[in-house]
Amino acid sequence: MFQITIESDMYKRVLLKLSGESLGGPAGKGLDTESLSAYAKEIAAAAKAGLQIAIVNGGGNIFRGLQGVGKGFDRVDGDKMGMLATVINSLALSMFIKDEGVEAQVFTATPMEPVAKYYMRDDAVKVLERGGVALISGGTGNPFFTTDSGAALRALEIGADALLKGTRVDGVYTADPEKDPTAVKYDELTFDEAISRHLKVMDQTAYALCSDGKMPIIVFDMNQTGNLTKLIRGEKVGTLVHP
Repeated sequence: MFQITIESDMYKRVLLKLSGESLGGPAGKGLDTESLSAYAKEIAAAAKAGLQIAIVNGGGNIFRGLQGVGKGFDRVDGDKMGMLATVINSLALSMFIKDEGVEAQVFTATPMEPVAKYYMRDDAVKVLERGGVALISGGTGNPFFTTDSGAALRALEIGADALLKGTRVDGVYTADPEKDPTAVKYDELTFDEAISRHLKVMDQTAYALCSDGKMPIIVFDMNQTGNLTKLIRGEKVGTLVHP
């Protein structure tokens, strides 16, 4: 069991964005119990140490609306299916977090009682303030918006100190490091630098929200055990994108 102490006052409240593929394990599909358990252990340990954590999950391990276009799926209905996929992911992760002894409440952007609670910012913040984890699912509740956009929106709404984007890559690079071995990692970037260099930190809508709201983004490898712990201790992990 992880036992950690927060040694930095840099972050008191964060929003953690996880891709659906990360919950699908090595295959990136379905739900991988080992990945869910590993994530839950680190998240629960951070919450027990006093960090307030809200989570937004993607749904690509089950269904991605945009990818359904051209395969017979209408974009609007496809996006609705993707939103439901994020609810399934949040319910799954919440169970593993509860197994670690931490309260985990799933919220949805559209009413889905009794499956989960309808998202209201104040209700989610109350969960955080009493040491629980709020999993905010369903994206923004609207088609044509990604879960990146949903994460940026919720981070601003709850007053997070940073948006942590957990990926399978350890930061932002000059090019895709999985395709270009000469790609160089950035330790830190400003929003303007990321725009001018055409770096894919998040999608454009999400990026604009974070830029306008002066919400720093940290892109890091969530699959590397201990990275979340290092972050909340104030250690340099991943790439920091800031105003």
